[in-house]
Amino acid sequence: MAKQLQAQSIFEQIKQIDTDGNEFWSARDLAKVLEYSEYRHFIPAINRAKEACRNSGQQIADHFEDILEMIELGKGAKRKVENVKLSRYACYLIVQNADPGKEVVALGQTYFAVQTRIQEIQQMEAYNRLATEEEKRLFLRNELSRHNTQLAAAAKNAGVVEPVDYAIFQNHGYKGLYGGLDAKAIHTRKGLKKSQQILDHMGSTELAANLFRATQTEEKLRRENIKGKTAANQTHYEVGKTVRKTIKELGGTMPEDLPTADSIKKLEKGKEIKKVKGKKP
Repeated sequence: MAKQLQAQSIFEQIKQIDTDGNEFWSARDLAKVLEYSEYRHFIPAINRAKEACRNSGQQIADHFEDILEMIELGKGAKRKVENVKLSRYACYLIVQNADPGKEVVALGQTYFAVQTRIQEIQQMEAYNRLATEEEKRLFLRNELSRHNTQLAAAAKNAGVVEPVDYAIFQNHGYKGLYGGLDAKAIHTRKGLKKSQQILDHMGSTELAANLFRATQTEEKLRRENIKGKTAANQTHYEVGKTVRKTIKELGGTMPEDLPTADSIKKLEKGKEIKKVKGKKP
């Protein structure tokens, strides 16, 4: 586990900040972290990532900037070499197209997927138009409900079929994200009754963390065609652990330490009442 955490955090360690305050990664640094023996062997992964970027409707130049940099050869000698200045999204695409047989590549896929999803949420026009915590909670709860349905389908495809098995599968995700706490322990920590749903009493920050957990687990199960309950459970745990690690690196509060919110059902009910009152007779 210590090895996994070290591999996950090194992607943040090699991040750089340019003169305009923008974060970026060096393709040559990333190649070394991903254990490519020579940079030339890494170039095909970059090219595949560029093609994926184009197919997604993004501008390649916004995420991949070809540059020349000086490297030292020894005894004071230097020469220019080609490199690529990468955005976080570019790194995400590269690790999706790198050698899947490398353990560090698999870790990088989850790490950058979580980070990219965080940026997507922050940049979503619909989300940013929301002014209140209540509106954000409703938005994220609906998003999470939708993705939980997709997660259940992906888990079923992996072999998690029976309800009791799915409950175990869900607990593995919670344990990863909540530092070892399962659903029952989270209920106790949050002061919830057995009949109360955990997701209904989360604030927007906690909902977002669980949304990342659900979306990235679903994608990983499908992308790697994971089969078997044990493998699916471990995948959910590892993704939850990565989300937790990301929250820590960003200086956030651990989900189990976030305050318990009022039931979101009250907000939904109040919203429906406003809709009815707002209708013209």
